[in-house]
Amino acid sequence: MSRAFVRESDLPESDEPPRRAAPLPPGTPNYMTAAGAARLEEELAGLRAERGRLAAATAPDEWATRTKLDARIAGLAESLRTMQVLDGPPQDPGVVRVGATVRVRDAGGEETTFRLVGVDETDPERNWIAWVSPAARALLNARVGQTVTFRRPAGATHWQILQVSYD
Repeated sequence: MSRAFVRESDLPESDEPPRRAAPLPPGTPNYMTAAGAARLEEELAGLRAERGRLAAATAPDEWATRTKLDARIAGLAESLRTMQVLDGPPQDPGVVRVGATVRVRDAGGEETTFRLVGVDETDPERNWIAWVSPAARALLNARVGQTVTFRRPAGATHWQILQVSYD
C-alpha cells in the first residue's frame, strides 16, 4: 500500500532524528566567529539537558517535542563538528573578511551596517549575513573607500565601504 493512504499516526515511530540538509556545499569551510561558536555550544548544552528531561516522555505532544529537539541537537552537533573558528581579526584589519562589521553607503546616501558571520550565526534583524550570501560575497576582500557592486534581481547596487571593524 502506498504511504499516501496511511495516516502519519499509523506509521511506526522512529527514534532516529530527521537529517538536516547541509547549508554549505561540500568542501566549503564552515567558518564561525568565536562568539558564535560559544553561543552554539551553550544552546547545545541546554538542548541536551532538555532532551534528558524528556527521555521518558510517551505523550504524543512530548514525542513531537523530543523529535524536534533531536533534530536541532543533531544539526548543532554537526555544525560544531565541522566549524572552523576564526581567531580575531585578520592580519590586515582594513580588509573585509568573515567576522567583520562593515558600514556602507549606497548611491542614494543611505548607510547600512552588516556583519559577515558563519551560516549558523545569521540574524537578518541585526543585519548579520552569512559569509556565503551574495551581499557578503560583494563585500569580501574590499577595503575602506572602495566601491563594490552588489548584483540582485532588482538591479545592481553600489556600496562605498565606509568602515571595517572586528569585535
